[in-house]
Formats: sequence, structure tokens, C-alpha cells
Amino acid sequence: MRKKIVAGNWKMNLDYQEGLTLFSEVINMVKDEATGSQQVVVCSPFIHLHSLAQLVKGYTNVAVGAQNAHQAESGAYTGEISAKQIKSVGAEYVILGHSERRQYFGESNELLAKKTDTALANGLLPIFCIGETLQQREANEHFDIIKSQLAEGVFHLDADAFGKIVLAYEPVWAIGTGVTATSDQAQEIHAFIRQELAAKYSQQVADDTTILYGGSCNPKNAAELFACADIDGGLIGGASLKSRDFTDIVKAFN
Repeated sequence: MRKKIVAGNWKMNLDYQEGLTLFSEVINMVKDEATGSQQVVVCSPFIHLHSLAQLVKGYTNVAVGAQNAHQAESGAYTGEISAKQIKSVGAEYVILGHSERRQYFGESNELLAKKTDTALANGLLPIFCIGETLQQREANEHFDIIKSQLAEGVFHLDADAFGKIVLAYEPVWAIGTGVTATSDQAQEIHAFIRQELAAKYSQQVADDTTILYGGSCNPKNAAELFACADIDGGLIGGASLKSRDFTDIVKAFN
């Protein structure tokens, strides 16, 4: 059975104390209110990771992740953070290939393939993001874009290594815009992704892979999205900065 996951992406928000306060609220609310077996992952800025990992000890269904990692093991890369460093503070996951990294920092599929290898080599579980822009969707290129992001970003992995990957589909046109893909649009892409995984690896690998939806998911639409056959949870941006909203999204699986 594939994991059901709700992952929060705080992006470049919250100072140190604000992050600790929010996370403490989230883990207490999840403990009290979430009745399912869903995994909660909070991907914070680097400054919070060690402290959040300490707070989460003893919570089997809550984990901490980073939002990025460098492709090199170590070296003269001023201002960067390595996968080994992230793992050493107690983080378990790392977001790779978020649309904002692709857009603002020019991250290519080729670079992300290297980042994925380094993350896996250091025991981190990548949440690998794929998705199309509005322009690409309107040009009816969205399936081709998804296909190339998978082929060039993660399909170099063997089935065992790929089994450690969580995929997150982000319709870029629905991130932070308040526009959400309809559940039918989201399910269509998720089913297509699973079909591509089956063709590359096997039906078993496809069935076992967790695929998250990321794109203005909120407490009002989470249950409808998560009820779709191929949607296994969400990568949550803005709503993850409010403990009540984020917990209500987690509870959509209850």
C-alpha cells in the first residue's frame, strides 16, 4: 500500500521562533485530531530543521524535510546546503524540483537528476515536483512536459531507488493563485503519471508510488481531491502556514 502524505512547504516564511510555535501547534493538533495513518511532513527553511527534528521525536507519523539540497556532496559552494548536512540534523525528506526552483533558479531536469542521486545517497527521501505552466497547458503540451520531467529527472533510477521517491504534481498555474485544478483535471494527470511509471518500471511500482497534488489545496477542497483514485495527498504551500488550515487538510483523510 502506498503512503498517504500531507506535506507542508513553508517556503521562505517565518522567523525561528514563529516556526517553532507553528510546528508545536501542528504536531499537537495532528496528534489530537488526525485519526488515520497519513504521514505528515513539514518542509521548513534550513534554520528550523534541527529544532523541529528534536520536537518531532516520538511522533511516528510526523517528519521534517528541507526545501532544497545541493547536488554536490560537499565543497566550495558558499551559501549552499548539502544533503549530508540536512540528514545530520534529523530531517528525513527533501523537496526537489519545486516550480519556484525551476523558475527562479533555472534548475533543469538534468541538474535535478543529480540532486536526486545525492539526496538518495545520503538517506533523504525526495519529494520530486513536476508540473506544467499555464502557457504549456493552453498549448496542450502538459502531458509532454510531465513525460520529459519524469524521463530526464528520475527515470535513470532503478526500481529499488525509485521506490524511495514521492512525486508531487504541481500545476504551476495553480500555485499561490487561488486557482485550483478541478479534481477531474488533477486526477487525469495523476493517472497519466501512474501510467508512465507502469510503462517504465512495472504496475507494482506504479501502484506503490505516492503522488501528491500541489496547487492551492485548502481545507475546502482537500477531501474532494484526496478522494480521487490516484491522488495520495498534498504538497501544501500557503495553508501550511496556518496550523488550523493545515491540520484540517491532514484530517481530510480521516
